[in-house]
Amino acid sequence: MNLGDLVVRKSYGGDLTFRVDNIVQDRAVIKGTDFRLLADSPLDDLVQVPPTRITERGQQAQIKAKESLTQLRKDRQEQSQRSGGTLTEGTWAPPSKEAPYFEVPGKVLHLDGDPAYLNKSLSLYEQLRIPAEGHHVHESAMADTLYRLLPRVRPDIVVITGHDGVLKQQHTYDLYSLNSYKNSQNFIAAIRVAREYERNFDALTIVAGACQSHFEALLGAGANFASSPGRILIHALDPVYVAAKSSFTSIRDTVNLSDVLNNTISGNQGIGGVETRGSFRIGMPRLQNLSALKVTPSAI
Repeated sequence: MNLGDLVVRKSYGGDLTFRVDNIVQDRAVIKGTDFRLLADSPLDDLVQVPPTRITERGQQAQIKAKESLTQLRKDRQEQSQRSGGTLTEGTWAPPSKEAPYFEVPGKVLHLDGDPAYLNKSLSLYEQLRIPAEGHHVHESAMADTLYRLLPRVRPDIVVITGHDGVLKQQHTYDLYSLNSYKNSQNFIAAIRVAREYERNFDALTIVAGACQSHFEALLGAGANFASSPGRILIHALDPVYVAAKSSFTSIRDTVNLSDVLNNTISGNQGIGGVETRGSFRIGMPRLQNLSALKVTPSAI
């Protein structure tokens, strides 16, 4: 077995597909291909599978992911049509030269503890033409990184995600104790830095958490949206869906909580949150050179 191989775990009935991230003696560190799950496993519990092999759970996740992306594109199409732009077959076109408007979607700063998931996330932001800056940062360093980046990037939306989980190797664990979680404490520290930078929940939207994160504690620290109410595995792109919804929801409206809860891939047990205004703005008159627009929506 080699690094990068796709595997399933025999002890879990092969329910999820993983990629081998590291091997130390007779154990492997494995990462979920669809879900934000980081685990370790004995090598003799792993079975290598071909790239074409998809588990039933993985297939369901892929179907839901396509549905969620379709809904995002539909929402983006509707928003773009209201301002004179178009979105066909996943390719966005700005408002025509005759349109008197220009668009300013909310800007995203995305910190991710997993480089592969970060790249997937940035690709989706690019497809939807959402301005985004992403950084691969270990969960323990996210608070310090945000302290440095926030004044420079001046985002409208911050995504703080990576890997988390309930430490079930303990004989007893309390789902409401932060000591029972792998990285929820680190996410909370980062949320507090971001909320100290901007206290207004509508001026800076914070999306935080990963698989099985301490949902209540993340909201209590100042997140607008967080995982995971049901302490379940969340899909790699769930935080991106929420950030995208915020980015192209008008500042006159609140992000539709029902859409967030029902159209994220993991559903209402994976992501929850509080009522929050969107970050999308329309500007006038029509700019001759859209690329020259360097101000962020928060500065307008």
